[in-house]
Amino acid sequence: MAKGIWRLTVRSDFAAAHALRNYDGKCENIHGHNFAVEAVVEGDKLSEDVEILLDFKVMKNKLKEVTELIDHKDLNCTPPFDKMNPSSENLARFIYQELGKRIESYGVRVYSVTVSEKAAQSATYLEL
Repeated sequence: MAKGIWRLTVRSDFAAAHALRNYDGKCENIHGHNFAVEAVVEGDKLSEDVEILLDFKVMKNKLKEVTELIDHKDLNCTPPFDKMNPSSENLARFIYQELGKRIESYGVRVYSVTVSEKAAQSATYLEL
């Protein structure tokens, strides 16, 4: 019999300014976005009492803790993006790693994080 897993998804957003270093085009200039974030966690065991993987409220609060680190900031001046290019790809990896630190004690792991600058394009980070 196959082993089952559950995946939970929450969405959030944050606003920030950035400039892409070494980019040949308008995005090399400082500009801002209202970034959308989608975080997915997974696990294989529900709580015995309520039979949930993780309370959505906890998940949203942990994601908010992470996005508050970069919300309304000039990302090029905010670690680690003062040294790393603040691309959507790097933002997705940063959020993935920071969220992972905050939820590991709940018995779940981050499956993926997607960051969008606009609805039509996004970058997703996950670890295999």
